[in-house]
Amino acid sequence: MKLVPRSFLGRTILMVLIPLIVALLIVTNAFFGNHWKRVHATLARTLSGEITTMMHFLDEGDTKAVQMLAHDIGINVTVNDTLNRPKHNDNNDREAGELASNLHKRLKQPADIYIDRGKRLLYVDIPTKNNKIATFGTSMHRIYSTSAEVFLIWVLGAIIIVSILITPFIIFHTRSIKRIAKAANKFGRGMDVPGFKPSGSSEIREAAAAMITMKERLNRYNKTRTDMLNAVGHDLKTPLTRMRLAVETDSATKEDLLHNIDRMTEMVNGYLAFARGEMPEIEQAVELPAMLTRIARDAAQKKKIILNLPDNPVQFYARPNALTSAFTNIIENAARFAKKTLQITEIDSTDSVTVIIEDDGPGIPDDKKALALQPFVRLDESRKESTGGTGLGLSIAQTAIENHGGEIFLENSKLGGLKVRVVLPL
Repeated sequence: MKLVPRSFLGRTILMVLIPLIVALLIVTNAFFGNHWKRVHATLARTLSGEITTMMHFLDEGDTKAVQMLAHDIGINVTVNDTLNRPKHNDNNDREAGELASNLHKRLKQPADIYIDRGKRLLYVDIPTKNNKIATFGTSMHRIYSTSAEVFLIWVLGAIIIVSILITPFIIFHTRSIKRIAKAANKFGRGMDVPGFKPSGSSEIREAAAAMITMKERLNRYNKTRTDMLNAVGHDLKTPLTRMRLAVETDSATKEDLLHNIDRMTEMVNGYLAFARGEMPEIEQAVELPAMLTRIARDAAQKKKIILNLPDNPVQFYARPNALTSAFTNIIENAARFAKKTLQITEIDSTDSVTVIIEDDGPGIPDDKKALALQPFVRLDESRKESTGGTGLGLSIAQTAIENHGGEIFLENSKLGGLKVRVVLPL
């Protein structure tokens, strides 16, 4: 049998209550070991001193002094020849033990203590010199403080009050965690959870928001993979059909076949590059100026290249191959459509690196900028197959940038063409 509960609610309640109970037990032990014991010792010494004084007056025959003293201190004194008492006294009882010890030390003779717990009364029987029995009756509070019971009640009450107060908060947090668990289970099965929103503490909200982001990325990943398979089937079907028709009609030439093979190779390489964009890679310290300069010179050999790069660039950790692939696709796309000029700018700040790639080409209309980032989308409808391209360049770049926690924005350039702004966090 396991003593530790399996649920988060039970464990959290134990985590709060156990330290509280231990702390209260330590305080209670200190109270009973010090304060409570000292109070009872003081009460017992006081009452034993009063009884001893009255016994001295009784032995001397001064009953008047005994009556006056007993009246003033609230003790009833009687002297009897015999008494009908139980055989067993209460001298060793927890309440009367201290009084019995003090009386024995002071009187040097036996004293029998009897407690009437129902009426909360105390009786002390002491033999006198003339062989009679003096009985001193008083209230139990003269030797026993009820603050101990009150203290224990407050200790138990504190535990109950704390339990009542914290339980609703713990239940509220537990419900938030359960909602996240149920949503994650449905997300894992490809189902949506309508109306699911982050709730609870900031940490729980952060976990829920991260799960929603993960779900969106998985949806985009699955959609992209589906689109890629559809595009592969569609794009490869055309050159294969053309090659088959040419062979069957004996109109195929070597040049046409090679052209179709090259086109298919380009498509396959594009799809593989897109698939590799999300593959894991070890992060390394990188600096962008050298990378951007090399890519620009290779991609735009016949264009004017303007580089605005810092002399002392910031160094940050990233996946160099994925980042190189991203900027290669962006810069090659800009170089392909630039008329004469290609401009690359890097702006470093304390928390991010911003890279801006601009060209003086035709640009992209505002209503098609979001569409341009989707995979397998070609905005140039007039483009012939001879121009190449699979519509994956900017999508590959976006995937790599987002995997680094960054963002990519398509804007209008002052040069007249497209402005691609990439923001990478440090």
